[in-house]
This record gives sequence, C-alpha cells and structure tokens, in this order.
Amino acid sequence: MTDGRLGIALVGLGYWGPNLARNFAAIEGCDLAWCCDASEEARARFAGQYPRTRFTDNLDEVLADPALDAVAIATPVPTHAELAVRVLEAGKHCFVEKPLAQSVADAQLAVDAAQSTGRTLMVGHLLEYHPGVQKLKELSDSGELGDEIYYIYGNRLNLGKLRADENALWSLGAHDVSVLLYLAGEEPHEVIARGESYVRDGVEDVVFCFLRFPSGLSAHLHLSWLDPHKERRFTIVGSKRMATFDDMALEGKLTIYDKGVEETSRGYGEYITRSGDIFSPRIPNREPLRVECEHFVECVREGKRPRSDGESGLRVVHVLEELQHSLDGSLRVR
Repeated sequence: MTDGRLGIALVGLGYWGPNLARNFAAIEGCDLAWCCDASEEARARFAGQYPRTRFTDNLDEVLADPALDAVAIATPVPTHAELAVRVLEAGKHCFVEKPLAQSVADAQLAVDAAQSTGRTLMVGHLLEYHPGVQKLKELSDSGELGDEIYYIYGNRLNLGKLRADENALWSLGAHDVSVLLYLAGEEPHEVIARGESYVRDGVEDVVFCFLRFPSGLSAHLHLSWLDPHKERRFTIVGSKRMATFDDMALEGKLTIYDKGVEETSRGYGEYITRSGDIFSPRIPNREPLRVECEHFVECVREGKRPRSDGESGLRVVHVLEELQHSLDGSLRVR
C-alpha cells in the first residue's frame, strides 16, 4: 500500500469485470491501478472512464508492479484457478470470481497457494453478501424460524443465457450452492442430480439437485435457463416459521410466514396447520457487489479472513463436482 492506499488490478473486462472495476474504483482509499484484458477494443472502451488507470494485455507486467497490493480476476471460469495461483505466488492478494475452479484438484492448488504465500484469497460468491441473504442467515441461526430447519429449496430459472462451455449446474448452481452451504453451516453427505440437454447435446439446460445434510436438513435446487419464468428465490422451512428470499421482488425481498404444523391440545398424534401473520423486515438497500468489494478491501487491510475465503470456495466446488458426478451417472440413453 502506498500512502495508506490500496492498489488493485482487474483482470478481465468482459461481462462482469466492468462492474468490479466500477466498485473498486469508488471505494475510499482504493486505487484501480491496472486493468488487464487481451482485447484491445475492451481496453480502449474503458480507458476513458479511468484516466488514472494503466491498461495492458500483459498480466506479467501487472504482477511485476511492486506498488500493487491485490488483483481481482473476472476471466472465463476455466482460467480462474491458474490465474489465482499466479497472482498469489507473485505476492498479491487475490479476489477471484466464482466458481474458484472447475475441479476440486484445481481449487485446492489455489487454496494451497494462498496458505503458502500468506496472502488473502477471496471468492466472489456474491449472494452471501446480499443483505437479504444475510438476514435470512440471521433468522435461521437465531432460532426465529424454529428449533429445527427442516428443508431449504431454491429456484434459479430464466430463458437464456444458453452457454456452450458450461451447463446449468456450473453456470447457475455456483450461486445457489454457495448460499445453501452458507445457510446450512455444514456440508452435505449425500447429493443427487438429474438433468436434461434439450438445446445442445451434452450441455444440460435444466438440472434438479437434491442434497442431504448430517443434521437432518435436506435441500432441493431447480436450475434452468430454459424456463418461461425468471426466478431467483430461496425458501427456508423451519419447525416454527418459514421465510422466502426473492431477489426479483422490487420491494419486500424477504418475507417471513408465521406458519407451521402443531400438535392439537388433545394429543394422540393429531396435528393441525397454523397460519399467522406474514411480514417483511426492512433490508438495507445496498448493492451486494459494493458490500462484497468493500469486504475484500477490509480483509486485505486488516488481515481478516473473508467470509467467502478459499476454503469456502473449495467447498462449493467440491459439492458441484459431486453433483456433476451424479449427473454424469444418470445421463439419458438416446
């Protein structure tokens, strides 16, 4: 850090990279020192927005800058782990977009590099920094939803964007698996995935996942880019109350339902349903990406462990890999 300011570089000016550039450049005490991308057109397009930032297509030039503290990686997924290792071994702190890698073996290399160099590794599991998801976690952990959480389910659906290099599990599931592990606070001991490839052979456009956890919690994920509805929703069903986080809602993104099942006063194993109030607690209106970027800067400055650190990213990749194995074992014979 120079004069107490954090110098950060961004690698990748494609779909998501410009959003990271905008946020890091706006954080107090943080300088967007470099932007690196192979595309001359992309570099030219953003050079006018950041006149004090140096632009290059050479990552080695970026990593050789002794004044640079950290690097954010927003490149295609297959390059994440390799670039993270290069950044960490160059002595820079590293923020890398999700998922950390496409295999547990590659994710482990990045985690090992962070441990051996003593540098911060943070994975961009964005929804873990959404104020609505944080409130959902708070409700779950506090017992507000009951002494026991029965099950969690998520829907991440849309029409498009159809990809050729990754299926719906890896493209969409990285979001929901990270949220699920964050809410559950444990890893599943059983995972099952089924899917279908309707548009491109070998690339599943729709995937259904079922997961069981040691505590008794179960979860279901519906992932699809071939659906008439755009949904980004998580529901937790507890023994006392239920709650839903709906990221598509303009207002009231989090709703709590005072609903459940109770044994009758007569006993004898008879149960009745209970339906009480429905209410939406206030959620701070903050951009999750800004919260995430500020968290990374804070962790680098203060030597704190990120919420979505390398180990967290490794756990997500492990679950995705296990789900993929289940998916591969259930392919339809055509």
